[in-house]
Amino acid sequence: MFFNHPVSDLVARIKNGYMAKKATISSPVSRLRENILHVLKEEGYILNYSKLKEGSTEKFDIHLKYHYSAPVVNEISVVSKPGKRVYCNADKIPLVKNGLGVVVMSTSQGVIADHDARSKKLGGEILLKIF
Repeated sequence: MFFNHPVSDLVARIKNGYMAKKATISSPVSRLRENILHVLKEEGYILNYSKLKEGSTEKFDIHLKYHYSAPVVNEISVVSKPGKRVYCNADKIPLVKNGLGVVVMSTSQGVIADHDARSKKLGGEILLKIF
């Protein structure tokens, strides 16, 4: 399968999985998706993810996280799109809900959360916002 923008596809799958109250969802494997999933796991927005091989294709099984049967993720949106990339310096990284949410960024040191980018004084491309 071919997708124009893997970040948008991953965000759509996560949104749809939470709306359908699924325990697990699947997504094709890519290095960018794996890095984003790692950040989401470290920040506590998903339980876990694992890489599975089915025949000749690989996919991620993503275990969604709920708190008292309510989704942990209230809002998730893509910021940087193929038609309009959004970049920022370390001192201009936006806050999501006054710091309660997380901005996932692609920097020169990999895909990291906004608080790590601020502490390392790194700017980069803003991939998505999550709350």
